[in-house]
This record gives sequence, C-alpha cells and structure tokens, in this order.
Amino acid sequence: MQTLLGRIFSGAAVAAIFATGALAHHGWSWAEADQIEQRGIIREIYIGPPHPTLDVETASDGLWRIELANHNQTTRAGFIEGSAKEGDEIVALGNRSTDPQEKRMKAVRISVAGKTYDLYPERIKTQ
Repeated sequence: MQTLLGRIFSGAAVAAIFATGALAHHGWSWAEADQIEQRGIIREIYIGPPHPTLDVETASDGLWRIELANHNQTTRAGFIEGSAKEGDEIVALGNRSTDPQEKRMKAVRISVAGKTYDLYPERIKTQ
C-alpha cells in the first residue's frame, strides 16, 4: 500500500511532466522569428482549448494549419464561434514552423470577412 507521502510525490511528478509539456507546446520556439502572410479559404474550424485552429487551403501551397492564441485570448480578441465559417476567405499573419515540411503557422493576426482580429498585438511586426 502506497503511503500518503508517496502518493503526493507521484502526483507532483505527474503534474510536473504535464506542465513541462504544456510549456513546450505553448511556447514560440517551434516557430520562425520572421512573419509571413497566408491567404486562403477556411476548410475547417476548431474553436476550443487548448488552441483554436483553422485549416486553410492556399492557392499555391495546399492546406495549412493556422493556430490561434489560447481559447481565452482568442475570445478576448473577438474571434468566437460564428466569426468565420468554412469557405470564408482569410488572411493570416504569423510565424511559420521552423520545420519546412510542416505547413503550420502561429497566427498573430487574422482577417476574415473584412474584420481583423489581433490575437497577439504585441507580436505583430509591420512590414
């Protein structure tokens, strides 16, 4: 039978593992420093934790995964369920994955149907 101290230690170890994974996932180290713009058509929308995502088909480069800010921050930016629908045109500004084989971007700003949503205003680099 496991002691109380053993259970507490085991629980703390499991929590530390999940916290480390969450920090790695939520950081920007996987993304390039330079920002790019992607234009395309929304093919799929996911609004929910940990990050809302948009699958966007571009004319020249196929399907891209566009990650938005965490759910609460995306909502504060005004992008909520119903703000966009499949088939809408989108312009996304953000940082692409450092893996050139991965068509994935962390958006700092998106524009849909004439409305702009600044997800990470402090990270937007004007060209």
